[in-house]
Amino acid sequence: MHVVVPDLFLPQAVAADACAELQLPALEKLLARARPELLHADTLEAWLCAAFGVEGQAIAAVTLRADGMEPGNSCWLRADPVHLRIQREQLVLQPGVSLNADEATQLCASLNAHFSEEGLHFFAPHPQRWYLQLDAEPDMQTSPLAQVAGKNVHAHLPQGRDALRWHGIFNEIQMLFHEHAVNRAREARGELPINSVWLWGGGRATGGLARPFAMIYGESALVEAFAHGAGISCAVLPHDVRGCLGNGSGDALLAWEGLRRAIQHGDLYAWRTSLQHFEQCCAVPLLEALRAGRIAQLTLDVPSGGGARRFVVTRAAAWKLWRQSRPIAHYALV
Repeated sequence: MHVVVPDLFLPQAVAADACAELQLPALEKLLARARPELLHADTLEAWLCAAFGVEGQAIAAVTLRADGMEPGNSCWLRADPVHLRIQREQLVLQPGVSLNADEATQLCASLNAHFSEEGLHFFAPHPQRWYLQLDAEPDMQTSPLAQVAGKNVHAHLPQGRDALRWHGIFNEIQMLFHEHAVNRAREARGELPINSVWLWGGGRATGGLARPFAMIYGESALVEAFAHGAGISCAVLPHDVRGCLGNGSGDALLAWEGLRRAIQHGDLYAWRTSLQHFEQCCAVPLLEALRAGRIAQLTLDVPSGGGARRFVVTRAAAWKLWRQSRPIAHYALV
C-alpha cells in the first residue's frame, strides 16, 4: 500500500498549537518504526508527475484528456477561473469558486476574442477546468493552483525568460473580466466574480503514462485524471481502508487530500478533523494489516515545500516496539 498525504506536517510556527492534544497513536507508531527517506516532491502535482512518468509538470495535457479532449501536438496550459481578492495590499487567490457551463463559455469566448491575434485559444470542457492551447511552449515555470490557493499571487507568478509577457497577459485578463456581463450578474446575485485565470501545469502530451499501481483510491479530479491516463481503475476513497486490502495483487495507491484542502482554506480545525479521520480510517487498519501480514509494506509519502519525506514500514518494522513514538508536532517543517 502506497499512501500520499500532502500537508501532513505543518510549519514549526503553528505545529505545536495545531497538533495540541491530538490522539494519533497508530500514525505515530508507523512514523516511528518507518525507514525515513528524502522525497523530491514539494506538491502533490509534482509527486503525481514523478510517479506516472510525466515530464516536468505537464499536467494540463493529462487532465485535458480526462475531460474529453485530445491534446495532440500542441502545448497546453491549465487556465483555471479564479477569484482574486485584495487583502492588505495583496492579491489573494480564493479557491473553489464555482461557476456554471454557460458562464464558463461566455468568459472563454471573451478571452478568445481579445487574444485572437496573439494565437491564444481558450477552452472550457469543464466549468472549473479551463485550458489554453499554444503552438510553442513558453520558457517559464508556473506554480500549481492548489499551491497558491489562499496566498498572495505575486509571490507565485510565472518565472523564466518569457515570464514578463505572461505577467502582462495576467493583468489584461483581470481588466477584461472586471466589467464583464457575467461578473456583473454574479455580483448582483451576491456571488464572487471570476476576475482572473491561473496559468499552470504547462507542457505537451507524452506517450502513455507509467502504471506504478494496480489500483488507485482518491477523491479528486486530479488523481482520477492520472488514473485515467494510465488506464488504472480508480475508486472513491473508502471510509475505512480495510475494504481496500486483499483486493488483488500489486501495489495500491491511496491519495488523502483532506489535509491539503484544509490548509488551502486556512482552516486548522478542519485540518485536525481530517487528520483524526485519517488516523481512524487509515493509520489504524494499515498498522493492523502490516502486523497481520495482509500487506507486506506501507510507503507513506508527505509532499511538502518545507522538507518532503517518505516513510517506509515493513511488516517486521511494525513490530519494533522499542522505537518510541513521537507526537506529530515533532515532524514540523523547519
